[in-house]
Amino acid sequence: MYIKARVTAGAKKETFIEKSPDTVHITVKEPAERNLANTRVLELVAAHCKVPKGKVRIISGHQSPSKILSVDL
Repeated sequence: MYIKARVTAGAKKETFIEKSPDTVHITVKEPAERNLANTRVLELVAAHCKVPKGKVRIISGHQSPSKILSVDL
């Protein structure tokens, strides 16, 4: 399953807003440095989908706020 994500790093609080079944808006507290924000995004998506973190990966958008994630169910 593919998920389109819009990510805001360095926010004051974390949110996970599901816009549609395959589109989400995520804010994370971690800065967009040393892959910290991307790691936290993977953790949040894995928790939301109830799968291990290793089943979620970033397909495109590693250095962009717009990302496409793959979730192996």
